Amino acid sequence: MTHLPSLLSKELLDVSRNRAVLLPVVLASLLSLVIPFAITLAIPALTGEGLSGDSDLARVSLSAGGPGDLGAEGRIQLFFFQQFLLLFVVLPLTGAMSLASHSVVGEKQARTLEPLLATPVSTLELLVAKVLGALLPTLAISTMGLIVYFALIGLVAERGVVAAMADGRTLVLVALVGPASALVALQAALLVSSRANDARTAQQFSLFLILPMTGLLIAQFMGALWLSVGALAAIGLGLLAFWIVLAMVSVPAFDRETILTRWR
Repeated sequence: MTHLPSLLSKELLDVSRNRAVLLPVVLASLLSLVIPFAITLAIPALTGEGLSGDSDLARVSLSAGGPGDLGAEGRIQLFFFQQFLLLFVVLPLTGAMSLASHSVVGEKQARTLEPLLATPVSTLELLVAKVLGALLPTLAISTMGLIVYFALIGLVAERGVVAAMADGRTLVLVALVGPASALVALQAALLVSSRANDARTAQQFSLFLILPMTGLLIAQFMGALWLSVGALAAIGLGLLAFWIVLAMVSVPAFDRETILTRWR
């Protein structure tokens, strides 16, 4: 991996030259901030009815746990804000997916990939650099969104909600499960991209990997599933292991000799 820093710098430089590709991530970050506060605070304020008046919400919110000194309204707010954390898990994929899926195909079409493959750079270094080059900018944007998210919770939510949010479950979800799921999805997009001549093919195929996260979000909102810290940590580590395997599989599938000699 001696060439990885240089390759990663090249990928990040390419992103900085085309900042418009990060616009979907910025818009998704803003949407991820608007939706939770609109549902949790704005709608109850407009209707004049607190969330605690809904017996179903009160029942489902008990699964979120939290300190005993939280009232019914604060416990439901905690439940909603914890659920919407999953939006920030999916968030890095919104822009990174298009970056990764276009990465190989775009360089094929621009004829900039062949000179790079003629250097001593290994295929694994190249693929890892492209995945990280797509992930890191979007991860930085989603991290800034998370900081704003917690700051707003501290300002407008019930007292004690933001403190209850800052637990091990949140840390594992944001720092492990989110990046690990993004790595798997991006590596899959890159794998398909290396075998395809159309970036849209890779992007559409990789979007299927977001469906399990969407299903998880729905299941938690319905109260049908609540993953503990241990379960989330196991999922995150499993995703990291799967990414490593997928990266190794991507090396022979990339077939750099074919790209150098016969790709049109």
